[in-house]
Amino acid sequence: MRASRPLIAVFATLLGAAPAVAHAQAGEWVSYRDAYRAMVQFEKYGGPKNLLQSHLQVQSRDHAGLGEGAQLTLTGKTTQLNLPLDALGRTVFPLQKAAYDENAVLMLNRKGMPFVLRPQVTIAPRADGEYDAATLRTACAQALGFVRYVDASQRARQCAGVRFVFPKKDSAGARLRRADGGEQALPLTSGAAFAGDPDEGFPIVTWRFGTSPERARVVTYDAPLAIVPIFE
Repeated sequence: MRASRPLIAVFATLLGAAPAVAHAQAGEWVSYRDAYRAMVQFEKYGGPKNLLQSHLQVQSRDHAGLGEGAQLTLTGKTTQLNLPLDALGRTVFPLQKAAYDENAVLMLNRKGMPFVLRPQVTIAPRADGEYDAATLRTACAQALGFVRYVDASQRARQCAGVRFVFPKKDSAGARLRRADGGEQALPLTSGAAFAGDPDEGFPIVTWRFGTSPERARVVTYDAPLAIVPIFE
């Protein structure tokens, strides 16, 4: 088996495009060890992270969509595991010692499509679809703390808000519920889920901390695919 490409980088700001963990040329594979070294940093991080979640994202290098049914396959001497990807190209990365010891490989079920792997840390969604403003600020601060932990150059950044990314449904969107009981719809736009992603027209609500009341709730019409912290 040919030597894997080196670990390029780990994390940068979650607002900007996260550096790729590893690249695969058409028909090639990516080393599980490279992805593991990046993803395990979140598990080892000792700071607050109870409001966050970590995924591994697959992105086509030519910025083409992955299409439905895309998945990674983890293959080693004693390891065989299919990792389905969500609508944003993400999967929950399995931390397996056996796969690491065997130097297992990760392959995409898209013949001839070169791809990259990127870590993505986002805010965990709530089942009730209601997000207290103070909790969102705390979650963003947790994400920023982790980013600063892995990349000291991000220490000058501050939390500016969050971006709700929704499935492509008519019910996508959110409203702001104020402490006095009043409500207002939040502007709905469309675009890429993460900086550096192709613009696939996902419905997006951007809620900025500086222009919103301290005591409020963001209520979503449908469960978001991702809640992305915004740093500036």
